[in-house]
Amino acid sequence: MKTCWPLLILTVLLAGCPLPNHRLALRIRDDIPVSPEGRSLAWYQTVGVELEPGNQVELINNGHVFDVLEREIRAARSSIHILVYIWRAGDPSDRIIQALRERRPGVACRILVDPLGSMRFENTVGPHLVAAGCEVRIFRPLQGTLSALDLKRFQSRLHRKVAVFDGESGVTGGWGIWKAWLGEGRQPEHWRDASLLVKGPAVRGMQLAFAQNWQEAGGGMLPAEAFPDIPPTGQARAGFVTHTSAPVLTNAERMTLLAIASAKRRLWISNSYFIPTGAMQDMLIAKVKAGVDVRVLTPGDRHHDVGPVLAGQLAIYDRLLEHGVRIFEYQVSMMHSKTLLVDDELCMVGSTNLDPLALSAEEGSLVVDDARMAGQLAQVFEEDLKHSVEVRWDSWRRRGLFKRLSERVTLLFGEYL
Repeated sequence: MKTCWPLLILTVLLAGCPLPNHRLALRIRDDIPVSPEGRSLAWYQTVGVELEPGNQVELINNGHVFDVLEREIRAARSSIHILVYIWRAGDPSDRIIQALRERRPGVACRILVDPLGSMRFENTVGPHLVAAGCEVRIFRPLQGTLSALDLKRFQSRLHRKVAVFDGESGVTGGWGIWKAWLGEGRQPEHWRDASLLVKGPAVRGMQLAFAQNWQEAGGGMLPAEAFPDIPPTGQARAGFVTHTSAPVLTNAERMTLLAIASAKRRLWISNSYFIPTGAMQDMLIAKVKAGVDVRVLTPGDRHHDVGPVLAGQLAIYDRLLEHGVRIFEYQVSMMHSKTLLVDDELCMVGSTNLDPLALSAEEGSLVVDDARMAGQLAQVFEEDLKHSVEVRWDSWRRRGLFKRLSERVTLLFGEYL
């Protein structure tokens, strides 16, 4: 058999090709304080958000998010604010629209959606929301952006998922308003996802995220009653970290690196689009060497919804597996969760994917410092592992030359994955 030298040379070159990342790498030491107050100060110094005490936080899995949204809509007394990446016609959209129609008299409703994720929204869903008395706006309309070759604007999408009610309670996570989020995440047509309902001071940050995106879309200032003084309602410390595109370093990167650096015993990550930067990979490997139990749960190839992202995900397996990071692939449906669990106290749930494109999008995650919530998230993670397969380094490294090459080629388009 003759050797295909051009293919072999290209493979060798790509094998050493780092993930395109033009941002400054943040170096965070792992001597993060272990007290709740110390951790809160670390988050404030890194991303400008304190983990405030006094929050009540509830984990919401899969399609149950729509039950919570309907309940909160009907209970709202002054305002309903929803911003979301995907809102498409059908069930569960019809359920949410009906709840909005039946909301209490005088409750203001403001809706903001991204046009890329919410295809045909303006013709299929928007008119029904307007008829229900909601003010509806589109974030960064796409008309003319490609003809002007404004790719950065095209990339910078509203990927946050936030619903805020009366400025006092809020829902965030990976959810969208579409049929894929129905069910229990155990069938191919039903995606696996995680969300949080929070009541307490952390909601103010979620309301602020909505207000800033709303203003950019042409909406007016929110009234004073949208930002009420919120008394303590629970025991959890929490804060909502927002991030948007930046030329050097985003809050998404700062947030993720700080969470990784904080791990002393356990670091369990669920992420739907897992192509971490070189700095994140370095820190994951360093944690393994320090004896931390590092596990990553990603979508498997059977149900992954974005082929190029899957290829980029597979391309970074080599280095992580070789250095002891354990990787599991979810088998029964598209795994869409974006969660991170640190030790027995700290967790993150939100819309933040760990791929380059997410660093150019409007994102947000709720950071929670609470042993009860961390315990619940650990139980869910372990249950998800029962429906997953571990990728083993000894077998992974023996896969064929063509597969290796096709995976590495995707990294040439890294910032668009």
